[in-house]
Amino acid sequence: MPNSFRFRSAQTVFLLAITQVIGWGTTFDMLGVMGRIVAPDLGMANEVAFAGLTIMMLVSAIVGPATGRWLGRYGAARVLSAASLTFALGLCLLAAANGVILYAAAWIVIGIGGALGLSAPAYTAVVEREGMNGKRVIAALMLFTGLSSAIFWPILSLLNEAVGWRLTFLICAGLQFFICLPLHLFALPKPIAAHVVGGAADIAPVPLSKAAGRKAFLLIAAATTLTTFVTFGISPSLLEIFRQSGAAPALALQLGSARGVLGISARFLDMLLGRRGNPILSAAMGIGLMLISFLMMLLASPSTPLLVTFVVLYGFGSGVMAVARALLPLAVFSPREFGLQSARLSLPQNLANAIAPVVFTAILDRAGPGPALFAAAVLAALSLILVLMLMTLVRGARASQPSPAAS
Repeated sequence: MPNSFRFRSAQTVFLLAITQVIGWGTTFDMLGVMGRIVAPDLGMANEVAFAGLTIMMLVSAIVGPATGRWLGRYGAARVLSAASLTFALGLCLLAAANGVILYAAAWIVIGIGGALGLSAPAYTAVVEREGMNGKRVIAALMLFTGLSSAIFWPILSLLNEAVGWRLTFLICAGLQFFICLPLHLFALPKPIAAHVVGGAADIAPVPLSKAAGRKAFLLIAAATTLTTFVTFGISPSLLEIFRQSGAAPALALQLGSARGVLGISARFLDMLLGRRGNPILSAAMGIGLMLISFLMMLLASPSTPLLVTFVVLYGFGSGVMAVARALLPLAVFSPREFGLQSARLSLPQNLANAIAPVVFTAILDRAGPGPALFAAAVLAALSLILVLMLMTLVRGARASQPSPAAS
């Protein structure tokens, strides 16, 4: 790879890593520190404060398909810039909140910003600048953004102690306006893959008919939504699952922390594989590891070695699947279509994000870890079947394509 392309890739990763870490850290991750601080000051129960995340996910899901059209029309840099402005407005509304109505309105605005600025639009910005070679760059970007809570939770805690939560939200708004907005508008490299009629941006990696393309999209949508539902449902309840399985509180905390490290390690492996990686195969492997981990917990007697093995398999499998989920559209559709398809996929995925924690918490509280893990295993098995169907569809399409020698 020429040095100029390496520099462009490094510049793209560096700038988007900054804006994505700030984006996630000042919105989705923020309530982990600030939720229980804001709630009593506004006269709300803690669960009402944390419902802001549900509002954010639901609004992002609704706005997601429109984001895909805007990405195709205006390009990722402009859409990401609009997200920075929208986040800044939402955070200012949070700082001014005096009750549940303005608080909910702020999260509606932040939800719009989430659709415009988190994950899919950033990955689209990568594909616009890297084309089909963007797999490694996206994996690298996900490696950094996976650290957003680790970076921002201490920062938010220190800011709250120093200036209070209202000024903390205003500072977060300032980060969006004075750092993220200029980086999106002026610092990103210019696209090289978008708006090239008949060029590489129009060439899909798999020669699918329109009907087969629709089937591939539905298979990706169903498989990724199911795995999103599982991971967003199980992960927040892991500590309670460990405790109910007999782990001491200290061990449960250590196992939960190890799961995060393993997830980051899986993203690092995908980054190293780069263009050699196959997102469909990675998805099958990630889901398979999660399924094995659930079955082990269901079939074997609880013990410390079992819990450690579970964390290794589930943590690595969910980390691999997180990257595969972002890259699957690039394995089937052309770079030009990537933004539209990814944004369309965000609708069911964000709905799953919003609903899953409530569903799995209810199952765990009312029936215990066994039924919760059984539900996760069933959903993972269904998702694996869908990924294998996608793999068969892709192989059939490639097999039916005439070889260069024959032509």
